[in-house]
Amino acid sequence: MFKGHPKGLYILFFTEMWERFSYYGMRAILTLYMITSVTKDNPGLGWEDAFALSIYGWYTMAVYVMSVPGGIIADRWLGQKKTVLLGGILLVFGHSILAIDAIWAFAAGLTLIVLGVGGLKPNISTMVGGLYREGDPRRDHGFTVFYIGINLGAFLASLIVGGIGEIYGWHYGFGLAGVGMLLGVSVFLYGQKYLKGVGDPPKQRMEAKVDIKKPLTKIEKDRMVVLFLSFIIIIVFWASFEQAGGLMNIYTNSKVDRILFGWQIPTSWFQSLNPFFIMVFGTIIATFWLKRQRSNKEASTLFKMAIGTMIMGTGFLMMSGASLQTTSAGQAGMYWIIAAYLLHTIGELCASPTALSFITKLAPVKYGSLMMGSYFAATGLGNKVAGLLGESASHAGELQVFTGIFIFTAVFGILLLIFLKKLKALTHGAEDLIEDEPEIATEPDKA
Repeated sequence: MFKGHPKGLYILFFTEMWERFSYYGMRAILTLYMITSVTKDNPGLGWEDAFALSIYGWYTMAVYVMSVPGGIIADRWLGQKKTVLLGGILLVFGHSILAIDAIWAFAAGLTLIVLGVGGLKPNISTMVGGLYREGDPRRDHGFTVFYIGINLGAFLASLIVGGIGEIYGWHYGFGLAGVGMLLGVSVFLYGQKYLKGVGDPPKQRMEAKVDIKKPLTKIEKDRMVVLFLSFIIIIVFWASFEQAGGLMNIYTNSKVDRILFGWQIPTSWFQSLNPFFIMVFGTIIATFWLKRQRSNKEASTLFKMAIGTMIMGTGFLMMSGASLQTTSAGQAGMYWIIAAYLLHTIGELCASPTALSFITKLAPVKYGSLMMGSYFAATGLGNKVAGLLGESASHAGELQVFTGIFIFTAVFGILLLIFLKKLKALTHGAEDLIEDEPEIATEPDKA
């Protein structure tokens, strides 16, 4: 999987894997913890579904919006490496504090996690792009490998953190997420020797003859326009996709038949389907797009994002089917949920990993982390919209919400395809491949 890539990709892969283990582990049980009655054997906060989804939306938005100041801090002062380390330390404390059974700990823990993700998330992704030279055809594949690391962590978290939290105690799960983040920080510290020249502070970049004060050229300005337009796609995509941790999670908990061979599957375990499918299909879909590109067929990032949004939206047809079955039979079969997550995953694999690579191709060097932060801020806004959509189900109905998302994503994707040619022109060939094998600037030997 890592063949032909720099050794630094190993370090960033495993650092992000453990960071996502901590984040997705907590995410898998967060809404369940908020809505569980205080009188249960494993008591929660006892909040109403709509209020819990509102908190979930605000929290997940804040997590990603903080990527903007996190990117600015890295670009202007600390550099990506130091900002990633600082973010990781804040995350260790945040997840650990959540292990304390007190409302102040709940608020303080989430606040530290918001700050920590804001420092780590945009900058570690920017560092992945920094491992490769401009035009290197391995960059997209490198991001897909990195993306698999994200989802390996998410898969393990949903089963381990989710299972322990749901069965033995929510706060045991939260504490275990903190242990995962501590491992991530340890891996990052160990691997500093493989990240030389990547993610340095601005002063060192200037010494490397990167003029950060130079005005943007016409080409750079056009590319920035495309980036900002792509953020609209990101908002639409994640506003739909992030029903997984909110409305779909609650729906699975209350309206899906989870009995298998006489045993009830924990609700949080269904969160493992998405990362599992990513690990299974990740390299297959990445290879498909690479072969299509090398055959001179349409395979631009904007095209992938349009197709991915429509495929992901189709998953909500499965949720509409589940809603109809619930109305007629009282509960929905698990197969509807599994099919929905499969389609969501295929759509995500088309749209998301290449979007990260797209930003590192189009963003000017001096704005690299800021633009990556803006990408995650757009993700955060999408998360907040997801929360609002989830809340609307309490009066509009799940069937109407699920079907509405499908229709909107289909129309939106078609509009993107109509304007694709004009948008691609503004990228000025940023995605053109260099067909020979370029050297990787950061290190002479390849892993």
